[in-house]
Amino acid sequence: MATDGADGLITDMHPLDIQRPRNRGVDTPCHLRTFASLDEWQAQASHLRERILACTGLLPLPERTPLRARVFGRIEIDGCSIEKVHFESLPGVLVCGNLYRPLGQTGKTPGILSPHGHWSDGRLEDSEAGSVPGRGVSLARLGCVTFNYDMAGYTDSRQIEHRRFGSELLDLWGVGVLGLQLWNSIRALDFVAGLPDVDATRIGCTGASGGGTQTFLLTAVDDRVSAAAPVNMISAHMQGGCNCENQAHLRVGTNNVEIASCMAPRPMLMVSATGDWTVHTPYHEFVAVRQVYNLYGAGDKLSYTQIDAVHNYNRSSREAVYGFFYRWLLGGNSDRPRREPPFAIDVEELRVFTDGSMPARALDASEVGAALADRALRRARQRPRSRRDLVERRRGLGAALRQCLVAKLPAAEQLRIADRGRQRVGDRLHERFLLATEGGDFVPVVICGPQHRRRAPIAMIVHGKGKDQLFDRQGRPRQLVGRCLDAGLRVAAVDCSLVGEAASVDGVDPMEMSNHYYTYNPSRTSQRVQDILTVIAYLTSRPDVGALRLLGVGEGAGLWTLFAAALAGRNVERAIVDITGFRCDRDEDWLQQCWVPGIRAAGDLITAASLIAPRELAISGAGSATPVASLRAVYRAAHVPSGRLRISPRRWNVTQQTRFLSA
Repeated sequence: MATDGADGLITDMHPLDIQRPRNRGVDTPCHLRTFASLDEWQAQASHLRERILACTGLLPLPERTPLRARVFGRIEIDGCSIEKVHFESLPGVLVCGNLYRPLGQTGKTPGILSPHGHWSDGRLEDSEAGSVPGRGVSLARLGCVTFNYDMAGYTDSRQIEHRRFGSELLDLWGVGVLGLQLWNSIRALDFVAGLPDVDATRIGCTGASGGGTQTFLLTAVDDRVSAAAPVNMISAHMQGGCNCENQAHLRVGTNNVEIASCMAPRPMLMVSATGDWTVHTPYHEFVAVRQVYNLYGAGDKLSYTQIDAVHNYNRSSREAVYGFFYRWLLGGNSDRPRREPPFAIDVEELRVFTDGSMPARALDASEVGAALADRALRRARQRPRSRRDLVERRRGLGAALRQCLVAKLPAAEQLRIADRGRQRVGDRLHERFLLATEGGDFVPVVICGPQHRRRAPIAMIVHGKGKDQLFDRQGRPRQLVGRCLDAGLRVAAVDCSLVGEAASVDGVDPMEMSNHYYTYNPSRTSQRVQDILTVIAYLTSRPDVGALRLLGVGEGAGLWTLFAAALAGRNVERAIVDITGFRCDRDEDWLQQCWVPGIRAAGDLITAASLIAPRELAISGAGSATPVASLRAVYRAAHVPSGRLRISPRRWNVTQQTRFLSA
């Protein structure tokens, strides 16, 4: 083992031992964690709920606009009635379905949400592998008001194309089919819970495949679901291959098993099949989820069944679910499978729009995307006018920003440090390191300063083209570093992901390599923000480092540095960010220079400034599109002197940068 003489941290790692983390994908097997205590799990569950809502553009939750629900076209078959339904999850966006009600029932009954999976006929699928009307009829006969509703883009809800809706530009606003569908489910829950014959304290949810994913995502973010039966989807081996199951950054560092565990301690039935990716559930995934339930002392509220069949929601699976709901929603004394009686129905009678035409208010696909992005824009651009507004922004959009960036300041003990040697250049010492966190990418760093070990402030400089831009070929400091050193500062220069020494060895950017890559792996910008935070954690752990100041210049580095300063808290005393040439109001500029899914919905620069205030912040090269008035409003709301925020339309020169860093 070797001891780093600069700070006393211990490392047993050779530089060659630091390798790039393995990229994850839909089919990457997941390591399932165990949680040592209920407090540890509840912290993770809170984090996951925030992550789901942030990545889908729903943090903070949008305004619940009037549903304008219409229930009509009642028919009766043996034991239940069926009605057609459509309502608006937001103005002009329709959710369509069928409402199955028990006949002869008095008083309030349980309600059940029934999202379908990727069956070719959607909620009208009536096949041996999965009858959606069959479970609607059977659950109604059991005594539950059941709502079978369309996934976005299916059957009567064809305002978008289910597998094509969305783009990287819309991802900036947290807009995608998963976000739309999750909002539709939340509003479907509003609709069902508000029915006069439904007991809002007894709401269940069940669906298979993509409907299973929707079931456990909804239960993770909405506590009103009191019992759930996700079918053939909780897996550590396959996370769901459709756009409606994947939104950028959703599963970075997590998986469906953890998300489904957010149901605890509410009753849940895990249904699996021998012929698909849930084959291991009884002895693998179920065991992991049960460990969470046991932390609550609620192990009896979790159960599983496995059906000997291919991927399905067949009659045997459905009958197991009926027994589960009979026990937990209807007060039955057993959860044994309950028989599904035969029924006959013409599924064409269940269509909401028999001629295929939708109401005039219905938006088309481009209008749906624009409406969702505009909703996020209005929320993100609200100016804080008081300290209370500022606190609320930090709590809501601040949490969204942290989650969208999927970056955080690591603890010193999480760092892996490789000492790459020291070199005397004149009367100064240059120290070189590789830094990484467990499972993280490596970050090359050089620290320049006097040979003595006395405590001194440090300027951490991030250059968009790499740290070599700050030194000549002989390794001597160029003007900016030299001026900082002359002013009594130490200097740390960093190569962020895919820059300088950290560039991809084979020249391939791994960010473009696999389907749904960004659901499981951080974006390039997010990784660079994490790199900066990793170095900040190391620098603040050194006893010879005093106040830490940040400078980001060139090729987007100002934006990476801004967001790192926002997440670093009091570890950064002040920051200068250069954004010359960047138009903050253009989605294309964000896409090309600072693509982070959900960043614009989270309030981008304004929210970052909200997290930095009252610390000093200087923004140079601010163009006409920079939200100067909103940024100043943030600092006014923080009740700090106006000089703490400096905004210049021109790029600061070396003298101005050095003066700010060394003051």
